[in-house]
Amino acid sequence: MTSLNPQTTPRHQLRAEKARRNKEAALAAFLRKKAEIDEMLARLQALSDDHFNCHPDEVGWAMVGTLEHYNGLLKRITDSAFGEGEYAR
Repeated sequence: MTSLNPQTTPRHQLRAEKARRNKEAALAAFLRKKAEIDEMLARLQALSDDHFNCHPDEVGWAMVGTLEHYNGLLKRITDSAFGEGEYAR
């Protein structure tokens, strides 16, 4: 990547280059965050597929409470993502 000389490069060109680099950085950050979310979702799905590491004979109200807590946290996320609940427009 070559750097533009601020002494000889027109201002509009410098602004355009800065905007381009900023957009590239934002896209890279977005893709990193998306990958983190995808990894968390995959882990949660695997945990759910394994019944949250709880054998049916071991289910009690404590486990129900734990799942209710998880449910509430996920509901906040889905409400925000889909404009529902307190985030409804």
